[in-house]
Amino acid sequence: MGRPEGLARPPLVSAMALSLLALSLLSSVVSSLQQPLPRVFLSFEDLQASQSFEHYSISDKAMDYRILQMDEDQDRMYVGCKDHVLSMDINNITHGTLKVFWPASTSKIEECQMAGKDPTHGCGNFIRVVQPYNRTHLFMCGSGAYSPVCVYINRGRRPEEQVFHIDSRSESGKGRCSFNPQVNTVSVMLNQELFSGMYIDFMGTDAAIFRSLTKRNAVRTDQHNSKWLSEPIFIDAHLIPDGTDPNDSKLYFFFRERLTDNSGNTKNIHTMVARVCPNDIGGQRSLVNKWTTFLKARMVCSVLEEDGTETHFDELESMFLLETDQPKGLLVFGVFTSTSSVFKGSAVCVYNMADILTVFNGPFAHREGPNFQWVAFQGRIPYPRPGTCPGGAFTPDIQTTKEFPDDVVTFVRNHPVMFNPIYPVGRRPLVVRTNADYKYTSVAVDQVMAADGNYQVLFLGTDKGTVQKVIVLPSNHSLHEDLILEELEVFKNQAPVTNLRISSKKQQLYVSSEFGVSQVSLHRCHAYGSACA
Repeated sequence: MGRPEGLARPPLVSAMALSLLALSLLSSVVSSLQQPLPRVFLSFEDLQASQSFEHYSISDKAMDYRILQMDEDQDRMYVGCKDHVLSMDINNITHGTLKVFWPASTSKIEECQMAGKDPTHGCGNFIRVVQPYNRTHLFMCGSGAYSPVCVYINRGRRPEEQVFHIDSRSESGKGRCSFNPQVNTVSVMLNQELFSGMYIDFMGTDAAIFRSLTKRNAVRTDQHNSKWLSEPIFIDAHLIPDGTDPNDSKLYFFFRERLTDNSGNTKNIHTMVARVCPNDIGGQRSLVNKWTTFLKARMVCSVLEEDGTETHFDELESMFLLETDQPKGLLVFGVFTSTSSVFKGSAVCVYNMADILTVFNGPFAHREGPNFQWVAFQGRIPYPRPGTCPGGAFTPDIQTTKEFPDDVVTFVRNHPVMFNPIYPVGRRPLVVRTNADYKYTSVAVDQVMAADGNYQVLFLGTDKGTVQKVIVLPSNHSLHEDLILEELEVFKNQAPVTNLRISSKKQQLYVSSEFGVSQVSLHRCHAYGSACA
């Protein structure tokens, strides 16, 4: 039995052979993928002169606007940045923006600086968690100058009340928000429980997927267990249905991680997706207060050359879920980069939720033999199948994870990885950029109905502060036929785009960077003149 591709160990080749192979591969990819130019380029000044653009910032300084929490029902967007959280009107982000100033305490800032942390980019209160708690309040956490802290914000029942202020004493943010603001924190609020992917300690060595803010027991991933998490960089998290029973819905965490070999040496970076059941309360005798439903699988985004060589884009930067009529028809779009010493580029891959579920329902990875090589587990799989949620369609008689048999819990602890990797639709990227002077940092997708069918329009943020509007025609069979309809310079400086959000209701796109938030219409017919119907 061979290794799973997602966990393969590269063959031993000489350094020169490897270098020659990489260079030939690079030239092959570059020559075959002529990069398209945007049909329309609009500078920051062009956009400002138009009727379809707004820009907002608190100051000219870098404030790290990163968290964009949409509430289309209330026509608001909540923005987390350094020392502030903002409540913006999604109709026009420059109209009546409400602000809460929430800096770290003076003593914590002094302690942070004494510890040698960056006074500008580290020793502030960088807001990293902004989640709706109930109809009137948000729950918010910040890095607190390397001492995470959380509060509740009263946002009022209706936007016209113009209410926006801190409504509680601060409480510890440990287990809810990373200490280091440069390390991503991802979060989801479900039924007033907070699920976070972050680092739980000051030194940044203990990564965890953690449930807190709960009347039940707190639950986390197995501590310092590289089978579960290995130096992860968390990118996003979403609750995704699995069938019609809500008890079967699972929380998916998307991240990239560094793999280590049997000697503990760091190898390459892979993109992974892990999932847990929100109603998991841990095991009875083993995995007490730990997830008993945690599983993960590798996501592959690669280009297969005609000669059989494969170029991997392994570093997930951003992802976006596109809803369809059926839960299993959900599409997952990811921006990936490759940053090896000989090859740099970015790609967009799209995954079908049905394919992701197939991998999680497939064989488990197992290490055996003298070299601990990965094989598909061939032994008996205990019942209920590891990773199944209690009280769901397959386990109606099991109400809690504490009722799972010991062999199920033991199996999950030792076999958290799926054997098969998850491949994108068509086993190839939608978009590839290899010889461009930029890389993609974020993605949002709009579904557009046209006379000849539905089109997916991609909005791709770049590390030079622009947004590209890209369409991939359904008839494409090659990699270089995507069209860049527009490139928009949404910021006057070249700071990387940190986040993108779409309001389908308002037909608006919201973009953040270190220096502010910009709002731009999804469509700009006037830019095309008579060619736009």
